[in-house]
Amino acid sequence: MAEKERVPSHVAIIMDGNGRWAAKKGLPRLAGHNAGMLAMKEIVKESSRLGINYLTVYAFSTENWKRSQEEVSGIFRLLIKYVDSELRELHENNVRVRILGDYRKLPAAAAERLEKTLETTRENTGLCFSIALNYGSRAEIVRAVSRICADKDAGRLDADRIIDEELLSRYLYTGDENGNLPDPDLIIRTSGEERLSNFLLWQSAYSELAFTDVLWPEFTPEEYRRILKQYQNRDRRFGGRK
Repeated sequence: MAEKERVPSHVAIIMDGNGRWAAKKGLPRLAGHNAGMLAMKEIVKESSRLGINYLTVYAFSTENWKRSQEEVSGIFRLLIKYVDSELRELHENNVRVRILGDYRKLPAAAAERLEKTLETTRENTGLCFSIALNYGSRAEIVRAVSRICADKDAGRLDADRIIDEELLSRYLYTGDENGNLPDPDLIIRTSGEERLSNFLLWQSAYSELAFTDVLWPEFTPEEYRRILKQYQNRDRRFGGRK
């Protein structure tokens, strides 16, 4: 990749296409999710290697509960498998894991593994790897406003404090008690779909968007670098002019 200093600080990815990948190969949908986990592992490694500071992936949305019980349960079993197999390596590579979303509503075994991961990697200073689980951006914004109102009512926040962008941002999952995440510089979506699907709507106000037809299980570090190079050639003005 050219111009390493222009590597985005924060990349967010909508990992789409696991089910279609499995269908294309005549495999059950869970095989696609398993292949997607393996692809995610490689992208985490590549992000660290390239010097990206923050990587956020959309793993399970608030709308995904509508899927079959078999598929949802299988996804959480795979999540437990991923944490059990990768936690030591993530920790040894100084990766800090964060969760965006109400993960405590996940099955108890999955939530417990996530708690262990958060605690184990809390002090790490390398790549900040955020996983959006039981996450929806509209719900996140409603939650932030509700928490602000509750803090005002309880006297934890000045009742006259104006709700501005800075305050609201602090109450989002990305601005939670574990430290602020910067807004994503680049959002990538795989599988040919071109929409945000309720992902980081507030935070993506000035994000660059990139779409690829590649299905997520086939998303390689090479395709990742191709998109990052495309990003480097863009001129970001944030509403201004040069």
